[in-house]
Amino acid sequence: MTEEETTQPSSKSAPANRASEGPFDESEANPVRPYIDLGGIKILPREGLNLRLEVEEQSKRIVAVGLDYADSSLQVQPFAAPRTLGLWHETRMQLVDQVRQQGGRVEEREGPLGKELLAEVPGPASEGSNLHLARFVGVDGPRWFLRGVIGGAAASAPEAAAKVEDLFRSIVVVRGGSPMPPRDLIPLKMPATPGSA
Repeated sequence: MTEEETTQPSSKSAPANRASEGPFDESEANPVRPYIDLGGIKILPREGLNLRLEVEEQSKRIVAVGLDYADSSLQVQPFAAPRTLGLWHETRMQLVDQVRQQGGRVEEREGPLGKELLAEVPGPASEGSNLHLARFVGVDGPRWFLRGVIGGAAASAPEAAAKVEDLFRSIVVVRGGSPMPPRDLIPLKMPATPGSA
């Protein structure tokens, strides 16, 4: 960790060209593009993209969006964030602790989206105790934070990684105007009807 980060742990972390290249704030998105509206985020459909909604058992609320693309998986979650402070620095530190507690290995590195974590995490017991490679990425936007977990080919293969990074950057975050505590998940919803997406 650099000294600058130690003294500025809550500054925003995002690619310099985020406003023009994404992930986008709703105010920056192209209004004529045919997005799939999932409430807190909008996804641009593309050939070969499969979408899954991850639902919490007890509350039945959607807690993440899973995207299968280019032999890879991308799980995304949008969170409310303060106007001036970012969440990615603190979130990365928490993820490092979590991965290590689960018996995994993790390293921080500079990626195309800024600082990211490359982790080897234990898989589910049903798959044996093999370690799976995963990349944790995050971007701080205006009043929101978008977190992604990349698995499959894009965790290590450059060509698949570029496709999944492009997918992540095409996402639009819809923060909404209502007050929300920082770190609260921005509500996600089912798309209107499969045919109209």
